[in-house]
Amino acid sequence: MTQPLGALRRISRDRPAPRVAGERCEMCAQPVPGAHGHVVHLEGRALMCTCRACYLLFSGDGDQRYRAVPDRYLSFPNVSADGPAFDALDIPVGLVFLFYNSVQDRLVGFYPGPAGATESELPLDAWAGVLAAHPELATLRPDVEALLVRRTTPGAAHSGSCHLVPIDVCYELVGTLRQGWRGFDGGTEARAAVADFFTRVQERSVDG
Repeated sequence: MTQPLGALRRISRDRPAPRVAGERCEMCAQPVPGAHGHVVHLEGRALMCTCRACYLLFSGDGDQRYRAVPDRYLSFPNVSADGPAFDALDIPVGLVFLFYNSVQDRLVGFYPGPAGATESELPLDAWAGVLAAHPELATLRPDVEALLVRRTTPGAAHSGSCHLVPIDVCYELVGTLRQGWRGFDGGTEARAAVADFFTRVQERSVDG
């Protein structure tokens, strides 16, 4: 005769785990809240949603495959995004985010637009010139932080700006623009989204 307790154990062991609504940690599969941290898989250039415990595992400098994205926002009021140092980077559009890719050992730039983010290799000697003119930008952490540069374009209702932000925030901006882009120049919705985005970035930033 089968013992009831043994039968219950066998049933619970064989039954699939219940599905949990909402996002889950991409490392341990535990549920995560709407506001959660991210970890960068360096080789695959992928952002991974993580629970707090997994996030903290990679918040140091020990692991070379994964790196936690910090929550740091800096503004640089004394850095002119429209100055000659940034001219040397040959940035073709008014909005770009730059970060240092440690796997490829080079600086890369991404231009958000209707098709997503367009990647461009940037001249390292020109970047060295930017750092020489603005040494405070050297605080940028490879792979997990980006320098968000907004240059003044003809007819723009804003002035140039430069912020250090978490890399996941830049991809959030990319997704926002893809959803709201209309026509050749993005349209009213996209421009309003960008303006709102930079307002939120400025509110969270401290002087670097």
